[in-house]
Amino acid sequence: MAITGNGGSGFDSGRFRPPRWQSHSTTALGGRRRTRPCAEAIAFGDIVPAFLRTMMQLDRAATRELDDAGIDPRLRELVRIRASQLNGCAYCIDMHTKDARAGGETEQRLYALSAWRETPFFTPRERAALAWTEALTNIQQGHASDEVYEEARDHFDEPELVKLTLAITLINAWNRIAIAFRAEPGTYQPTAHLPA
Repeated sequence: MAITGNGGSGFDSGRFRPPRWQSHSTTALGGRRRTRPCAEAIAFGDIVPAFLRTMMQLDRAATRELDDAGIDPRLRELVRIRASQLNGCAYCIDMHTKDARAGGETEQRLYALSAWRETPFFTPRERAALAWTEALTNIQQGHASDEVYEEARDHFDEPELVKLTLAITLINAWNRIAIAFRAEPGTYQPTAHLPA
């Protein structure tokens, strides 16, 4: 989850308290679906507002740094979506696909993102960023290999790679917060269009 556009986020003080938290979960049982109540959600921003403000400030700073480095806002959103897909964060997937669409991303690329290696829709630079995102998000699977690191270094200079890495780290943190506290997908609406 991340601040986008003019700084609006699904986790700002106005929308985070909570952004309609899940009250039910659906499980498949023998081909039938059954709805059951979930564990009670926690509006963490009400409990630790200073932490929420700090996370939001970090997010705004990461977005600003990526913009200052000239990293395409569409790539920024692709990275956020891909990390969220890997982490299974439905709220963040919903948020960042909406932000990506608002920023001019194509439906075709969004649909193909989970299989980006098998499609011709992504540039070599985007592929390097997506591979780096996967390596850092799945750090428990052998760490970030030298091969993926070198590929990222081939497409991003040092300041760009540092900023991209920090943005990847931050979306992983937001994913964990949204999953842990049961943010409900579908409640986020973009507040502004991203620059194309």
